Amino acid sequence: MTSQIPITGLRGRLTPNAPLGPRAWFRTGGPADWLFVPEDLDDLAHALREKPQDLPLTVLGACSNVIIRDGGIAGLVVRLARGFTEITVENDGIIAGAAALDITVAEHAAASGLAGLEFLAGIPGSIGGAIRMNAGAYGSDINAVLDWAEILTKDGVLKRLSCEELHFSYRHSELPADSIVVRVRLRATKDTADAVRARIVEIRASREASQPVRARTGGSTFRNPEGHSAWALIDDAGCRGLKLGDAQVSEKHCNFLLNLGAARSRDLEQLGETVRQKVLAKAGIELHWEIRRIGREENGQETV
Repeated sequence: MTSQIPITGLRGRLTPNAPLGPRAWFRTGGPADWLFVPEDLDDLAHALREKPQDLPLTVLGACSNVIIRDGGIAGLVVRLARGFTEITVENDGIIAGAAALDITVAEHAAASGLAGLEFLAGIPGSIGGAIRMNAGAYGSDINAVLDWAEILTKDGVLKRLSCEELHFSYRHSELPADSIVVRVRLRATKDTADAVRARIVEIRASREASQPVRARTGGSTFRNPEGHSAWALIDDAGCRGLKLGDAQVSEKHCNFLLNLGAARSRDLEQLGETVRQKVLAKAGIELHWEIRRIGREENGQETV
């Protein structure tokens, strides 16, 4: 890590050697070389314009679907916070800042009698992350409801992209490299507030019953292969409850990894790779990670 970050004029909070583990849902991972929490859109745009091109940039949201490796993250880590949480309700949709939590957006929609966004109540994380990975659950996904997303390019230029321009596919979007989602508009339809709230209650109850929501976890670990459910493949390969130290495959839903208390990121990642190998050997199907794995190993080596 450099002793002084080569960006001046920032108004937000800039912290060197900032711990990231406490922010991650797994509660694991090393520090950021520099953690920047911008004050607002202009502050973030300034940082992107002034950032040296060779300074790595990583954007973190709610850290609900990520393994931050034990050696931490090189360069500048941006975390969007209160300057990007505003939610505006319109007659047929919602405009939300990228740092707004998915569940909060769903609840605002329900309070205003707007239907179609209930599925967000079943997705842990923030709206920016939901756009980046085309998050979905309970019969819908971002691709089905997005009108547009505003992004800051790596050069600090604000652009508005339509849903079509993001070329969504299963758990994937084609956001420009190093761009940051800052605001989105989601479509909705009118309904009664009671009816929308009732569907959210059903989704949350279903999630509570089927997923380890009160554990240190990171959401679904692997994407569902075409025509298959990842959890079923993992179960058939004998991996339900499999442990590596304090890392465990959930017995409640075996497409979830758990930190039982003292696991490190390397334990979680190695356990996931073991699961992939066992599924490949048993079913001949290669599982692909849905959880993002970012940062350096403890020896300082960057891993893709």
